[in-house]
Amino acid sequence: MQDWPSAYLITFRTHASWLPGDDRGSVDRWHSLVGGPTAPPAKARAAYHAGRLTQPPVTLTPGQRNFLTSAIEETCAFRNWSLLAANVRSNHVHVLVTAAATPERVMRSLKARATRTARESGVLGPEQKLWARHGSTRHLWKPADIEAAWDYVVHGQD
Repeated sequence: MQDWPSAYLITFRTHASWLPGDDRGSVDRWHSLVGGPTAPPAKARAAYHAGRLTQPPVTLTPGQRNFLTSAIEETCAFRNWSLLAANVRSNHVHVLVTAAATPERVMRSLKARATRTARESGVLGPEQKLWARHGSTRHLWKPADIEAAWDYVVHGQD
């Protein structure tokens, strides 16, 4: 029997919105511990990754944000996951959810359904990338942690 956390806080970014070497720091295989240091800013590294892009960074409009929020809600309803909070921003998404699944599966499902729905409706081109690879998945075991995550997702983004 799987012992699932009470909830997950899942965060993922839009494609190319935060490249390695960014001035805000970045995460790589040597700098990936939760609460640990990030990779330091590196202009040459950021320029290298920007030069490799095959499409511009994705910034979501208010209409696209609303559209993607609906896709997240529909995915959670379809999968029988409890969506506690969702906040789609211009360059990232926060989702607080309870699910009898791994957080990686939840994130993959949310990103896949949102991408498919965006393509079917013409919001996104057939080859256009919408999301950065992977994201952050935090296990929340205690009610106080879930409450703090909810407050962050709902009130801590502006």
